[in-house]
Amino acid sequence: MTAVKQTSQVETGYLTQLEQAGRRFAERTARREETCRALERRGVLNADDPERVTKRLARLNADWSLARSVERTKTQPSATAGSTLPLGAESFGADVLALERLMGRNNLIGVAFLEGGCLAARSVGRLTVRGPTGEHHGTGFMVSPTLLMTNNHVLRSAEEAGRAVVEFNYQAGVDGRPLTPCVFTLEPQKFFATDRYLDFSVVAVSERNQRNEQLSDFHWLTLDATEGKAILGEFVNIIQHPNGEPKQLALRENQIVDVLDQFLHYATDTAPGSSGSAVLNDQWEVVALHHSAVPATDSEGRYLAVDGSAWQPGMGEHRLAWKANEGVRISSVLEALSRLSLTGTAARLRDELFQPRGSAQPGGAATPAAVGTPRTDAVSAVDEAADRDLSAAMLNLRLGEGRVYYNKPADDAARKAYYAEIDGSADGAGLREALTALVEETHEHRPAYKPSRLVYPWVDLHPDRQLRSVYSGKTFSAEEFIRADVAAEAARLRGLQEFLLRENATGPADLAAELDALEDSLPFNCEHVVPQSWFRKKEPMRGDLHHLFACEVACNSFRGNIPYWDFPDFEEAVREDCGMREKGRFEPEHHKGAVARATLYFLLRYPGSVGDQELPEDRLPVLLNWHEREPVTEYELHRNAAIQEIQGNRNPLIDHPEWARSIDFSGAWA
Repeated sequence: MTAVKQTSQVETGYLTQLEQAGRRFAERTARREETCRALERRGVLNADDPERVTKRLARLNADWSLARSVERTKTQPSATAGSTLPLGAESFGADVLALERLMGRNNLIGVAFLEGGCLAARSVGRLTVRGPTGEHHGTGFMVSPTLLMTNNHVLRSAEEAGRAVVEFNYQAGVDGRPLTPCVFTLEPQKFFATDRYLDFSVVAVSERNQRNEQLSDFHWLTLDATEGKAILGEFVNIIQHPNGEPKQLALRENQIVDVLDQFLHYATDTAPGSSGSAVLNDQWEVVALHHSAVPATDSEGRYLAVDGSAWQPGMGEHRLAWKANEGVRISSVLEALSRLSLTGTAARLRDELFQPRGSAQPGGAATPAAVGTPRTDAVSAVDEAADRDLSAAMLNLRLGEGRVYYNKPADDAARKAYYAEIDGSADGAGLREALTALVEETHEHRPAYKPSRLVYPWVDLHPDRQLRSVYSGKTFSAEEFIRADVAAEAARLRGLQEFLLRENATGPADLAAELDALEDSLPFNCEHVVPQSWFRKKEPMRGDLHHLFACEVACNSFRGNIPYWDFPDFEEAVREDCGMREKGRFEPEHHKGAVARATLYFLLRYPGSVGDQELPEDRLPVLLNWHEREPVTEYELHRNAAIQEIQGNRNPLIDHPEWARSIDFSGAWA
């Protein structure tokens, strides 16, 4: 009689995950191939959704200005600190390296990366689950001071978790000799949560082991549900115990090739993952929970082993031939955990996953000594954020110092290509609709409203590399406005924190009102020529660079949200430096043509966003007259080229002033 090998429940669970991962991978073939082509042709910043890329840049304390500078720079590293950018040592920082590394322009990284990796690795342990017929292994990692995360097919039930242990330090030391593992039992009676579809389990770990070693000696990885941790084309790291072996690291060998609603696919030629491992970006933030390979199959659909033979579950997943890895997005795991109805100790332990910590070490681990009072931590966080913003803005300013202010031949070519499909002789409504479609479709990158990062360092500079107030014409240095705005934003954050500490219960409306009040009392030196109140501070209108101009606070407040007007006696009237304001009408002292073209752009780009009550339609002739009386200057040409480089779209009124009278703007009002 032939013996029949039975498949264990653990192996059955893994086979189910293999099947589902393989199906998802196959269904996304066309999309994945398109992504790979985009990565090859256009690079990592242009393969993913622009909003996701913007969030990733923000998380790296970078922006599109810095990203474009990296793209324009030759890949040969300079002599200073290994950066590809032409910067002196005083300008070099982790944000530059992180961005260059993300874009594949530089393989260098700061040594802090190693320290962060060591801390992250301390949180990873080997799981051993004992059963009546033997034992099986998996990987797990700490996600709070008490809780460990792994796969459902590693720990399928609380009963199974009760028979499991986790070993930290199951690895070689720096001398190559094995360290002494620290073994802790699991405590599912305190907390156990699992999800078969998302393939995760979370379980409590005992605070001390039999040798009286403390779990707190091993760090944990903070989980974050917000976007921006990784994008298509980025390489990720996996710390793991493959097949129960000592701890190993797949370092930047897995490239993200697809992002699904709940899963990630990442591929490499060399490094498979291991069930229950953390998938981490270069900042050692958890991006996903690794749970399955995407298996290679033969013509009969059988899974293949690495030697080409038919794979059997007993061989172990490390012997499986595979095409890609699949991980569960950590945001999906956190969402599932947040929906659980828990009480008592279980609820408290679950909530620890969602509580931000005041001070964290690389890899997300905070030591008790590093954590101060909430007020102290909040002040420190604001100061650190202000320092990062100032550093990034000053870096953008220095990058602009070596650039040509306005490259006319290049801009002429860009303008011609941009409007290649536009028929300037079309009727008024048709021309407006075609231009609206164009400026919206090409508005690929939509920066948030932060003028210190983009407006002052480059976009709004005049040919002498100084800023001019859009209304008064007064001259300011870019650094002056950068430092003032960074200080204002820090003061806003402190004010908001004071409000939260003072108020016991606040709702969204209370927070929004407080933030509005803080912004009114601590304004930026930046003018929206279409006032924010007209479009209720919505994005992307709020951060659209085409209608943002440097403007000292006094003139910003003087204009308020009053529509423009052309006073007949403007030249004879006694007026302020900023212009003239009277009975709901405002005429600026300077840059009338520029503000008119910016306002007309807004009407094209966002039709229906402004009503006659905010901007009376009878003011259109005022804008058209200013547009014709003050021709486009080199300053505006520079702005337009700089903004296209960052956002992707252009202002048609700057490029083709002759179209202004042909466009039927009447359809742009709400």
